[in-house]
Parts: sequence; C-alpha cells; structure tokens
Amino acid sequence: MERKKQSDFLNDIKLLIKFNVLAANVLPVITGFVLAIYITNARFYNYWFLFILALIGSTFVMAGALIINNWFDADIDSKMERTKKRPTVTGHFTDKQVLTLGIGTTALGFILLLAVNLETTLYAFIGWFTYVVLYTMWSKRKYTLNTIIGSISGAVTPLIGWAVVDSAVHPVPLTIFLLLFIWQIPHTFAIAIKRSEEYRAAGVPMLPVVYGFEMTKRQMLVYITCLLPLPFLIAQLGVLFIVIAAILNVSWIILALAGFWMKDVRKWAQWNFLYSVNYLVIIFLLLILATFPVSL
Repeated sequence: MERKKQSDFLNDIKLLIKFNVLAANVLPVITGFVLAIYITNARFYNYWFLFILALIGSTFVMAGALIINNWFDADIDSKMERTKKRPTVTGHFTDKQVLTLGIGTTALGFILLLAVNLETTLYAFIGWFTYVVLYTMWSKRKYTLNTIIGSISGAVTPLIGWAVVDSAVHPVPLTIFLLLFIWQIPHTFAIAIKRSEEYRAAGVPMLPVVYGFEMTKRQMLVYITCLLPLPFLIAQLGVLFIVIAAILNVSWIILALAGFWMKDVRKWAQWNFLYSVNYLVIIFLLLILATFPVSL
C-alpha cells in the first residue's frame, strides 16, 4: 500500500510538471551550451559548474511555469480527456498547494540562474513570463494567436545554455531560437486538429476550432516551409547537418501537402505530430554531433 501511495504521488508530480514537456525543453539548454563551447573554443572545465547551475535553475523555472499553468487551467483541464488525470483536476493537490509549489520552484530557479549571470536569467524570465502571463493568463482563452505567443517561451531555451559561456546575440543560437519557434507552431496545430473537439468543449480558441481544418493546414504548410533556409544560416556546423536537416524539411513539406488530399484529417494530423517529435530529436542530436571532430 505504501509503495502504491509513493507511486501515485510521483505520477501526480510528473503530471503537474508535465514531465515530457519539461524534458523536451531541457535538451535545447544542453545543446545551446555544447554549441557555445564548440563555436567559441571555450574550455568545458571553466564552465561546467556554471552549466550545472544553469541546467538545474532553468529546469526549476520551466517546471514552475508548467505548475502555475496547471493551477490556472484546472477548469479547462477538467473538460479535456488528456488532462483529466492531472492532480489539479483529481483534487490530489489543493489549488493553494499547487500555486505555492509553482511560485517556490520558480523562485528557486531564478536564484540559481542569478548565480550564473544576468543573461541566462533574462532569457529564462522571458520564457517564464511569456508562458505564464502572456500565454496562460492572457491569450490562451481569447485568441488563436495563443499558439504563436506560447511558442516564444519554448524557443528561448538554447539561448539560456549558450549564455552560460558567451552572449547569445550570435547567429547560431538565434537561428536555433527561430527553428524552435517556427517548429512549435505546426507541431501544436497538429495536436489541435487531433484534439479539436476537446478544445471546443473547453472553450479554447485554437486555430482549427475557430477557422477550421483547411485554414490550419495552409498555415502549417507556410510555417514548415519557413524552416527550409534555417540550416543554411548555420553552415559552420557542417555539410552533414545541412544535408540531413534539408531532407527532413523537404520531407515534412511533402507530408504537409498530403493533408490537402487525405480524407482522414485527424490521421494526417497524427502523422504530422509524430513526424514533428522525431524531427526535433534528430535535429538536436545532429546539432550536438556537429561539435564532434568526426563531423563533416
């Protein structure tokens, strides 16, 4: 019985911090740091401790933002199938407990980041403020632009990692910022198509709910096409990266075009969702591999 209680508690924590989302945001922080070491010819041993602080600090800030999102969106989550098991809906945690945990986690994260430098703290704050205030509290329930606004918060993560070593006002981290920002939009639209009826029931004005599937498919194609030039902006990462990234981009465009003649729109959206997840994993693995001497 005791083990089951511990297991249930850990599962509630995972749902509260949206573990999969959090993990996906930690990888770009690591990537940004690794690339900064490589591009600037810095010494890892000079920055390893600051990197650990930045990694833990940014993880806490992101977890805090996700917890506060759960606290604020409990009423919406209760109406959507995929979010009904969150502890804010089941009542396993009280609203006060969740809010206190979200604020405390956020504060601890910023304290750790301030020990690194102001630039990492600034990027983390931009991400936190955009997600909590501009997305969760302001735009999510009012505008279809909520997807674009929310995408900013997920795109700052490589800047945090890079800023541990050097200023992130540099073509490489800024290009990766753009890549993440653009990628999130068709990725989220694919989810919104799959879950359109749930979003409709919850009163969340996602693009396919307000303007329909055809408009959403056109916008997905536009944003995916915008990914095409990005690998060429960071050509110093090698031919291998450029070639594979270009193939991935063209393949995604072909998949996006297929949506205009496929009858099962939700099945097509599921394919796009799965492709987008694997796309991002491959891109970031390539970015890390580009720092190895064997890279072309």
